Amino acid sequence: MELLPIFFNIRDRKCVIVGGGEIAFRKASLLCRAGARLHIQAEQISDEMRGLCDANGFTVSVSAYSSECLEDATLVVAATDDLAVNTAVSVDAKLNNIPVNVVDQPSLCTFIVPSIVDRSPIVIAISSSGSSPVLIRKLKELNESLVPGNIGELATLFKSYRQRVKDKFSSFDDRLRFWEQVVDSEVAELVYSGQTENAKVKMDSQLEDGIGNSKQGEVYLVGAGPGDPDLLTLKALRLMHKADIVLYDRLVSKQILQKIRADAEKIYVGKQSSDHSVEQEGINQMLVRLAKEGKRVLRLKGGDPFIFGRGGEELESLAKEGIPFQVVPGITAASGCAAYAGIPLTHRDCAQSVRFLTGHLKNGSLEMNWDDLISEQETLVFYMGLLALPTICKELIKHGMSKDMPIALIEQGTRLDQRTIKASLGTIVAKASLDNYVSPSLIIIGRVVELRDSLAWRD
Repeated sequence: MELLPIFFNIRDRKCVIVGGGEIAFRKASLLCRAGARLHIQAEQISDEMRGLCDANGFTVSVSAYSSECLEDATLVVAATDDLAVNTAVSVDAKLNNIPVNVVDQPSLCTFIVPSIVDRSPIVIAISSSGSSPVLIRKLKELNESLVPGNIGELATLFKSYRQRVKDKFSSFDDRLRFWEQVVDSEVAELVYSGQTENAKVKMDSQLEDGIGNSKQGEVYLVGAGPGDPDLLTLKALRLMHKADIVLYDRLVSKQILQKIRADAEKIYVGKQSSDHSVEQEGINQMLVRLAKEGKRVLRLKGGDPFIFGRGGEELESLAKEGIPFQVVPGITAASGCAAYAGIPLTHRDCAQSVRFLTGHLKNGSLEMNWDDLISEQETLVFYMGLLALPTICKELIKHGMSKDMPIALIEQGTRLDQRTIKASLGTIVAKASLDNYVSPSLIIIGRVVELRDSLAWRD
């Protein structure tokens, strides 16, 4: 470790910035957020810097650098474009044992200002010891995305309870166990979703119950998207890392399963035609039982759980038993697969609406109001329709749709092995059979399919 990470209290302390330009203004803004009492010395002061100083009552010296400005300083930042001045500031600061940062010149520094993710009072500092600012910027972006937006509110809530917890538990170990219990409870999720008052009610209840008596399970109904793990939502990832046990479907990819917490128990409950590893009623009962045992249960479904995912049925079972649950929508197959195939589902010139349909055969037939589906200006998307493809094409043609209507068949949509064929209603069955297409496959029918020729970005 080249540098010691440290958080420095500079509130109401004199901090000197030598320089008055854009970079100096950025450093001044950061120190201002930390409550510093700034002294700016520079031969030229930008309008932005002067406005910041006027608004906060900071001291401004429009003059050449003089070491006298460092008197009683807690830290100093040199942010000029003059190497000689920056070097002089560094030397003087070191002689007076004042921490000094010289922008973009690590050899002159005694400390480096890290890249910061600010969710005050939670603050994440990232540094490469000056070796790679661009890489640090990327790591900051990643942290900005993954850290919940309301985590600062959670920290503030916990702070407000610290004395009460200390009064309740005299032992440090007991206090530690209590906070670990709270962090892993639904309190955090309530705060993240903006329900701070409900979180306080739960905190009061857990504090009253004490350690180990709060054994409330919860179910997370999460859409995993169509296959590409990069299409998972941030909330889905967070709950995947939190769950104790996971019930997952056939359409959840291996890459997505790898993102689940390593020690979580995984139970396959997938279903496909004529092969249900666990019947739906059995899944409903399993969710209820596991939650009542105090487990945090992740119900992970391909696509979106409310679009042909039977998520509503599962939640009804939980609601009847009074079990708390959360729903995290996922990118549904129609949206994800169409986008990756270069097929817009709607388009001003050729489709003003889109209809999602299930192509699942029941007793070898597909009962639909076929007349209602015949439109030149609508896109039809059939889920689970590969086996019914001959029936779909035959019935649409029979009820008036042109044999030349464009149709696309997308296999393993959004994944690395995605395949897409474009044909017409009259030719797609033969083509799909020739190319040995298998499930999961999505069917898109409509004039928008013609746009794939120019929009197939992934090909």
